[in-house]
Amino acid sequence: MFVQTGDMADSGVVREFHVDEGWGVIDGPAVPGGCWVHFSAIAMGGFRQLVAGQNVWLRAEAAEQDGFSFRAVKVWTEDVEPASPPRLKRASGGVYHSRLVLTFDEPEGVGELDNE
Repeated sequence: MFVQTGDMADSGVVREFHVDEGWGVIDGPAVPGGCWVHFSAIAMGGFRQLVAGQNVWLRAEAAEQDGFSFRAVKVWTEDVEPASPPRLKRASGGVYHSRLVLTFDEPEGVGELDNE
């Protein structure tokens, strides 16, 4: 059974992050000995990565993960915690369903008149 460290978000500092492997370690008062973090727990758009020395906020659970006693369940870099994505809901008949929403930034220069 996994136990969350609490309802409060805790602050931490990234000790290391291996971009090529997608994992790292965060140190903080609520996670003695360090907290293992996978890129999938990082709440940000685009390519999700952290940098050694970076200040972060996190929610963690007590769990044995690669020699660490804590595992991050959500990590973010801003002062305000981003909303979590909607969880999958079990549909009738025992089948899972999901939804995918794609958004794109408008390329630079689109919609501008070319007066040359």
